[in-house]
Amino acid sequence: MTVDEIRQIIEKLHLRVPKDFKKMSIPQLSNELRGIMEFERQTFQKIEDLEKKGIQQDMIKYAKIICKNTIQREITEIQEIYLKKIDNEYLNSN
Repeated sequence: MTVDEIRQIIEKLHLRVPKDFKKMSIPQLSNELRGIMEFERQTFQKIEDLEKKGIQQDMIKYAKIICKNTIQREITEIQEIYLKKIDNEYLNSN
C-alpha cells in the first residue's frame, strides 16, 4: 500500500500542468512561486511520513530525487522569468 502512495506522489508531480509563465505578471509569478514552494514542502512532508512508516529506502530516495528535480526545474523557470520582468520593469522605470 505504501509503495502505491509513493507512485501517487510521483504521478502527481508528473501530472502538473505546465504554465506559460512568460505571459504572467510579476504578482502572478510571485503567487506561482509561493504555490510551487508550498507544493514542494507538502510533497516532501508526505515522503518523509512514508519514510517513517518504513518504506523501502530505494523508493524513498527515488521519490525524493524525482520531487527535487521536477520541482526545482519549475522553480528555476519561474525565478528566471520573474527576475527578468523585475529587471525590465525597473530599468524601464528609470
